Amino acid sequence: MRLVVPKATLRRALLWVQRALFGGALLLLGYGGFVLADAWFFQRRESNHFERLRQQRLAVPVALTTERGLLGRLEIARLGLSVMVVEGDDHRTLRRAVGHIPGTAMPGQSGNMALTGHRDTFFRPLRNIRTDDVILLTTLQGQYRYRVLSTQVVSPDNVTVLDPSQNEILTLITCHPFYFVGAAPNRFIVRAERIQ
Repeated sequence: MRLVVPKATLRRALLWVQRALFGGALLLLGYGGFVLADAWFFQRRESNHFERLRQQRLAVPVALTTERGLLGRLEIARLGLSVMVVEGDDHRTLRRAVGHIPGTAMPGQSGNMALTGHRDTFFRPLRNIRTDDVILLTTLQGQYRYRVLSTQVVSPDNVTVLDPSQNEILTLITCHPFYFVGAAPNRFIVRAERIQ
């Protein structure tokens, strides 16, 4: 037995499918635009706030972190990377900035300070990082320079990269591979040591 669907009904159904797909595409593009705009405005606002605090630093002593959890600015000149660093590693924080992993060392302290960021936004340039590159972390307390010692790819459950250290170590963490679509299977680790 053959099932016959009138052409008018089929056209109407296809038209509704087309409209639904087009509407879904517009929603996804709108969300993508919102995420990019939100990150851009956040970076700009926090950068301006940070610069104002740095100017006031000489007159009034300030704590290492501000009321917003702002730690400072991370820069890698060779890669053209300049991004604000804030406290935390939750989804909203990493959508807008690079996050300091709670429980790891703070700038200027002995130990392992770990920063994390998304591979498809702020940490995308890390795919081109090399040994001996210089990383500059500017905080309200001063500037800290680090020299890249190594890079490695590890599994997400390998938390030994966060182990404490006797020296001032900076660990940058992002997902890997850089061009993977979806939840990445590995983590890319950059290990750097403070230059005295």
